[in-house]
Amino acid sequence: DERGCQIVGYFSKEKDSQQDNNLACIMTMPQHQRKGYGRFLITLSYELSKKEGKIGTPERPLSDLGKLSYRSYWTDCILQVLSQNQKSNLSVKDISSITAIRTDDVVQALQSLGLIKYWKGQHLIYVAPQTIEEYVKRKKTKSKGPDFHVDKLHWTPLALPSSSTRMRR
Repeated sequence: DERGCQIVGYFSKEKDSQQDNNLACIMTMPQHQRKGYGRFLITLSYELSKKEGKIGTPERPLSDLGKLSYRSYWTDCILQVLSQNQKSNLSVKDISSITAIRTDDVVQALQSLGLIKYWKGQHLIYVAPQTIEEYVKRKKTKSKGPDFHVDKLHWTPLALPSSSTRMRR
């Protein structure tokens, strides 16, 4: 803007999380909330997880706003994957691998959408075609906040010694 660069928010990430947390803390400055910066930072944390080849989840407990933000992010990611794979029978694990979202977070988001049932010891995903159509229509009209361009992300994960190696030192 006319005043130069400003801090709109930040996030922190553990270098080697034992709980597979891909984000330890996230904050958007109050004057910049509800503008899409939090989602941008959440997206960044999951794209970093993909580069690391890991499945991640935010550190718990989540604030009320954090729960809303993450559920919204997870829902959009999952619906995007389902819309791109309508002819495939994807499992929760498949969705988790594609999105880098931990399986219990995927299940929670699918449950909130009413798209998953538990039957004979397995989670079954059923998505009506109109659900995908509504998602695609909403996605076209909804454009809030900065776009994340994954092709602009140039980052190499830190190579840490395995935990067993560190424990012997």
